[in-house]
Amino acid sequence: MTRFVAGRIGFYTLVALLLAFFTIPLLWLASAPFTSNPTYEVRVPDFTWENFQIILDHPYALGSLVNSLILAIGTAVLVVVMSALAAYALSRVRLPGRDALLYALLLLSSIITGTAAMVPLFQLAIELGLIDSHTGLILIMTGGLLPAAIFMIKDFMDTTPKSYEESARVFGASPLQIVRHVVVPVVRPGLATIAVWTIANVWGNFLMPYLLLSDVEKQPAAVIMYTLYTEGGQANLKVLSTFGLLYSVPVVLMYLFVSKKYGFRFHGGIKR
Repeated sequence: MTRFVAGRIGFYTLVALLLAFFTIPLLWLASAPFTSNPTYEVRVPDFTWENFQIILDHPYALGSLVNSLILAIGTAVLVVVMSALAAYALSRVRLPGRDALLYALLLLSSIITGTAAMVPLFQLAIELGLIDSHTGLILIMTGGLLPAAIFMIKDFMDTTPKSYEESARVFGASPLQIVRHVVVPVVRPGLATIAVWTIANVWGNFLMPYLLLSDVEKQPAAVIMYTLYTEGGQANLKVLSTFGLLYSVPVVLMYLFVSKKYGFRFHGGIKR
């Protein structure tokens, strides 16, 4: 009995420590922007708006958030559309070595990361005139995320009953109409998963935008945040905390929207 009680106490103590480890930084992020002189300690804020005025007066802060939205949404659209079409084709067409191709793409995308391929990607962007361009950056990040996205969405495609598609063909539906009106509604939770995963990857990406976008007016928030330091290299907590809060709001709203709409139920659109 004593051993059981000691085990439960140890378990709950560990859980409390883990919760504190993740909760305290969030409390700091929620309180520091509203504090006149924030420190590294979590304190009750005095609810000042001075820090937000500093961000509003910053020449690139709000624009960088817009740039992040452009990059995230543009990449997500391309990844979702292209991965859905590719996964549908791979799911329905029997090709020799199909599964080996999928695993090879996933393996190569995991081994040859964006960092390892940065030199050839940078050279390719120069040759195609895509340096300092949102379009070029979107295309490069799309190419890096596509293999894993195709691998993930194919599982959703495989669960779609072929009888639905055969019924649509009987009524004269074209392949694109079948994908749009039959397959997409069924795998919509999977497409939402890919979209959220893509946006999260692009939103926090620092290296690619830092190397490919030299114009500060085109740089996303992940890069601009790196510049919010004093001349001595010290963290400006007023600016960093406020900008960090604004930087996290779109991701939190996206999570709440997807959670409310799909509830992270990934069984598809088939009624059981």
